[in-house]
Formats: sequence, structure tokens, C-alpha cells
Amino acid sequence: MADPITLTINGRALQVPAGTLVIEAAKKHGIEIPAFCYYEGFTLQAACRMCLVEVEKMGKLQPACTLPAAEGMVVLTESPKVVDARKGMLEFLLTNHPLDCPVCDKGGECELQDMVFRYGAGESRFVEIKHHENEKQWSPAVYYDPARCILCYRCVRVCDEGLGVGALGLTHRGVHAEITPSHGDHLECDECGWCIDVCPVGALTSGTYRYKSRPWEMNYAGTVCTHCSNGCKTTLSVRNGEVIRANNRDRSGINGEFLCVKGRFGFDFVHSEERLQAPLLRKDGKLEPVSWSEALAAVAAKFGEVKARGGKFGVIGSTRTTNEENYFLQKFARQGLGTANIDHHRSGDVVTLLDALKGKTDALATVGDLYTTKAALVIGSDLSQQHPLLAVQLRADYRHHQSSTYVVTPGEVREDQYAAKSVRAKAGEELAAVEALREDLSKHESLVILFSDAIKGEAVGKLVAFGDSLGAAVKYVCLQDYSNSRGAMDMGLLPDLGPGYHAAPAAGMSMDQMLAAKDLDVLWVVGANPLENTALASESAFVVVQDLFLTETAGRADVVLPAASAYEKTGTVTNVCGEVQRLKQGPKVMGVKSDLEIMGLLAKELGLSLGIWTADKVFEEIRKTVHGYNVALPVIATGGAAQTTPVNGGVPVTVRPELIRSAGDTLFTSGTLGRYSKMLQGVMEAPGELYKR
Repeated sequence: MADPITLTINGRALQVPAGTLVIEAAKKHGIEIPAFCYYEGFTLQAACRMCLVEVEKMGKLQPACTLPAAEGMVVLTESPKVVDARKGMLEFLLTNHPLDCPVCDKGGECELQDMVFRYGAGESRFVEIKHHENEKQWSPAVYYDPARCILCYRCVRVCDEGLGVGALGLTHRGVHAEITPSHGDHLECDECGWCIDVCPVGALTSGTYRYKSRPWEMNYAGTVCTHCSNGCKTTLSVRNGEVIRANNRDRSGINGEFLCVKGRFGFDFVHSEERLQAPLLRKDGKLEPVSWSEALAAVAAKFGEVKARGGKFGVIGSTRTTNEENYFLQKFARQGLGTANIDHHRSGDVVTLLDALKGKTDALATVGDLYTTKAALVIGSDLSQQHPLLAVQLRADYRHHQSSTYVVTPGEVREDQYAAKSVRAKAGEELAAVEALREDLSKHESLVILFSDAIKGEAVGKLVAFGDSLGAAVKYVCLQDYSNSRGAMDMGLLPDLGPGYHAAPAAGMSMDQMLAAKDLDVLWVVGANPLENTALASESAFVVVQDLFLTETAGRADVVLPAASAYEKTGTVTNVCGEVQRLKQGPKVMGVKSDLEIMGLLAKELGLSLGIWTADKVFEEIRKTVHGYNVALPVIATGGAAQTTPVNGGVPVTVRPELIRSAGDTLFTSGTLGRYSKMLQGVMEAPGELYKR
């Protein structure tokens, strides 16, 4: 850190590191200097002139967003001269700005509105007719009103610098100047909507939120995105039981303000017309709606009968259900049903990684580590499409700290734009390509290695051995697909490992073996769709499915129980880096129950004693019994993330690399959930053919 210097702002002596911008120095000490174009973490624009301040011994007002603090500097941020200048700038900005605050979506959240209330003149000296341009729809997600735009260029910078997309630019000059997509009249980009959230006025608006509500009319639920495994915090805006917006403007999560298209717009599956809202029971070959009591009684009766005669159960869990639900499910299977046949869809070889890291501490990277590491190695993943937050972190690390990123992939990826070296490697040749980078990687004092399902089984151990040989502080991220893929493993949804990766009392069948077993009596599927591309070998198996939709698996079921989504429940999830975060219930959907409640009611019907089945009570048990999950509750209760500390010894497991299969989702696909999001299906980039890497 640079040596501190002392400056005075509004009569207060402040110490900050040398080189700190005056606007940031003031902010760190609770002094607000207004600005429209300044945005932390991106290039300086100095376009709006709202941050002008008076500096002693300088003849003219200075923009605080580009002025470095200097020793002995004396600054005034609210002098009469400064206030008069800001008043004049606002008067100028309103020359052509429409005074449509009552209908503008930004009303109540508009930075221009706030500044006009604070500094604005009572009347304008400009009497000319306002120049007007009609509103434009750039995509189903993004609308642009040129008349409201104040040309702060925030949207251009976050798209270009933050994401590396460069979908926006400026056309025309003077009063006719406006922000324009690179393709003229439409967007071809990530459709992330970050441009909407950073817009200080109502120039950019959301296709899901426009003309629907005001900020003070909504309830807010800070939860975790239910799509990919990065674990972005998202705040759901709920009105009359309907989610109408998602963002994270308070920057309270590991993702700051960033959300991808799935996190910001992919929530509409919650209100899909195809949501199941009543249990279904197969009668005379057809699934018919029944009451919850009838459906649960039917399931309990069959489970009890099969258990009594020693029949064969198969239990398949989910990568989207909570830690509490996954823990309770494996407990139900092992202790309640007496079966070891429990598994889930695995998309990353976490188990082998933990085994290879035995004896090491601090070897698993957090999302924050990707912003501070000196170097990163990405193996086999199109990171910007499959793990957008991790990609944004690496790009920010490069911009701010000049880190080095190395890429080993089968084809071109966006990380090539700034990578120190990119190597193309065919499937199975990744480790040889990594070895070719040894000399480059060994130059760095810290390194994070991110690898996909291209590295699994024995290859994981070889990769760790390679990292050990570099002589650097190496951390790892085993990439996985969905919101709680890591938590499903940690909680013991594995046929040979219980919670915390301890050996299970007895080894059971894997998911593939269950589906192929012709003598399976019961298949219980919780929040998964294993029959999407596979048939169930046992024609006589009694199938019970808990899900949101009538998927291919639910269509084969004898009983379908409508489950709540992650946005409608409380609990915790664990992201790809092993960081635990808390879900908070947002909307309520009639007729559904959380998977934990469904399992609890089934246990009650069967007369099983598996403990209290509320999220808080189950998490208490998890903290006591699952190694590494005794995390600080205040951290996650306030919207933060706490990294788990997994086992620090060998994992007793037989390596099964054939079971590790990533779905290879893009930004616009998300397994079964993506099918039911009209927004993800509606953007022209979906499901990825038009997406430009």
C-alpha cells in the first residue's frame, strides 16, 4: 500500500494512501461528492462535472473524480462556488431531459432526481423546445430512451471493460448524441442488464420491470441466484406475490453489483404457467390432481411396504435444493429407508480434488481470491459463458492489478482477449498443454487453477502434483454446474460417502446404476430430471418426483409432489468455491411446499424419527456434524459468504470419472429451469448460437 498522505476536506484532516482520488478519499470518510459519470472500478470519464470541488491555491474548480489527493491539499466540497457550479450543471442537463418523473421507471431511485432536489434551480433559463428522440427496444431485456440519457458512459464502460463485450458505443454529436448498440438497432451481447443498473437515470430500463411498480411499493428478499454455481447474491423485488425485478444494487454479496442474464432476468420461471401447484397421483394410467394428504399417504404406504419386504430403493437428489434439504434427504434414505442407493448429477470432481489436497490448508480459492491472485489458469471451461462471475473477477484482476491469466481450452474463449497465453487442447490433452506452460506459471508467486470436468479422476491428482511442483502458493477451483452442486456433495448425496466426505456405512448404487437396475422397486427423485435423455430400466418401479414442473421424469412418475423453488424457501447453499450463503424467501406460490417440508411430512407419515425438519434446526445439526460447516452465522445472516473448511485428509472413495458430466450450459441455458424462463428463451442469443465469445 502506498504511504499515507494527509489532506483536509471541509475542515476535516484525513489520511489516505497517496494517489487516492479525492472523490474516493471523501467517500471513505463519509463525505459525499456527487457524480454521474464516475463509477468505481472503471476508467475515469470526467464527463458530467457534477463532482467539481474547490481546492485551495487552484484557480478553477477541479473534478474530484480525476484529481489525486496530495499532501496538504485543502478541499471544499460544498462551498457557494461549488454549489453554484452544480446548480448550473443540473440546469444544463435538464435542457433536453424530459420531466416525466411520474412515469419514469427510475422514479424514486434516480440520481439526477436526487441531485435536482438537492441543488436544482427553481426555474430554467432555457426556453427552447426540447430535442426528443423516441424510445428504442434493444432486446426483450433492455429498453433505451435517448431523451433521458445524460451521456455519462457508465453503460459503455461496464460492457466493454467489465465484461469484454463492447456492445455499446456513441453515435452522432452534440444534442443528437446517443448511446447505440454495436449492431445498430439491437443488442447482441450477454444480455446481463448491468447497463440498466448502472444507469443513473431512466435512460436504460428493464423489460421485466418497466411500468410495473415503484421502489416503495415492493418487498425485498436478499437471496442467492438459483442458476449457475457461482453463488451470486440477488435481491428479489416482490409485489403482490410476484417477482418483478432482481438486482444487487447494495453490493452486499460476493458479486458486488454484477449479475448475469440468468441472475437478473431468469427469475420468471417462478411464475410460469406450467408450474405444478397440486400433487398428482397416477390413476388408471393418468396423472390426476389430488390433495396433499392423499398423495403423501400413497407415497408413505408404498415406501413402508417396500421397506418391510426388503425391496430396493433408489434416491436421486438435486444440485438446486438447499444444504438442509440435501442433508435431510440422505438421512432419510440411509436411516429412514435403510438404503445406500443415493446419488445426484455430478458435474465436477470435487471428491478427488479434496483427496489430492490431503494435508494442505488454504488450498481452495474463494471468489475473492480471483480478484487478488497474481495469476490464474483456466482449464477446459468457457468461463464467461459457464461461470460469468468468476470470469468478471479475473477480468477485474487483470484491469486493476495486471494479473496474468492462462487459458487451456479446446476452442476460442473470451478470456483470450487479455490472456497472457492461450493454448488450444483437444479432449484428453489438457495436462500436456498445462505442462507446456510450466515456465510461465512458475514465475508467479500465487496462482489459482480453475478446471472443468475435462480434468477428473487420476488427472486431478496429476494436476495437483503439477501445482505442488511450481513452488508457488496454488489454490484450486473445481468447476461445477448448478447453484448447490458443491453442497450436494458436502451433504453426502453420494452412494459411498456421507456428509463431510466420510465413508458411508455401506456403499450403494450410483445414479446411472439405479436407472439401469431392472429390479428397482422405488425411485425417489427430488428436484432432478434424470430421465430427460435416459429411460428407466425397471418398468415396474414406483416413481416419486418432487419438482416444479412436469419434466420427463415427472411424466413417468406415479406420484408428483409440487415443490418450491430456491426463491420461495429459506436455507443455505454452497457455491463452487465452497462458500456458504443463506437463501431468503421471496414470493409465495400457492399449492407448493419446500422439499424439506415434503420430506418431513413423509417421515411423519412413515413414523420415522429424523429430527425437527425446519431449515434452522437442520442447519444446526449440519454445523455440529458436517466438518467445515461450523461457519459464523452473523456472516451469512447478513448476506455474506463464509467458506467451509472441508476434510484435511484422504477421502475413502473409488474414483469414478465416468460419473462426472457437465451439462455445458451457456449464459442462456440452465438445465431444466432455463426451459421455463421466457426471458432466457426470448433473447435472440438463446440458446447460444448467436452468442459471440
